[in-house]
Amino acid sequence: MSIFDKPLPRLKGLAGEWYGFAKQHDLRMQRCTNCGTWRHLPREMCANCGSFDWEWAKVSGKGKIYTFTVTYAPFHPAYFNDPFPYAVVIVELEEGVRMQTNVVDYDQTKLEIGMPVEVYYDDVNENVTLVKWKVAK
Repeated sequence: MSIFDKPLPRLKGLAGEWYGFAKQHDLRMQRCTNCGTWRHLPREMCANCGSFDWEWAKVSGKGKIYTFTVTYAPFHPAYFNDPFPYAVVIVELEEGVRMQTNVVDYDQTKLEIGMPVEVYYDDVNENVTLVKWKVAK
């Protein structure tokens, strides 16, 4: 496990379910069982068709960088002071769903739109695993 001193997610409700899968190193997203639309962040209703019928469906764990921004200085000195620079990345999974995340073990200033990535599980403590991404080899 890595040393982690930043705020952690609350493990309640649908988000808690999602992080439960992540803890098992199992990447799942919600998929509407009415129209097939994928979604993330987890929520009860499909934004496409309005259905409340959905499932947790396994996804490939592969995707590409859809967009990103690189941050060079902290927004507030009490939080997120290091490491810099860091990138806030939107990954588009092969299934089409997108998620905001981080790319690890890569020079953040050399990221490119369209770069292939694969899932990486960061076990930050005994209760929480964060889903991040690595540049695919």
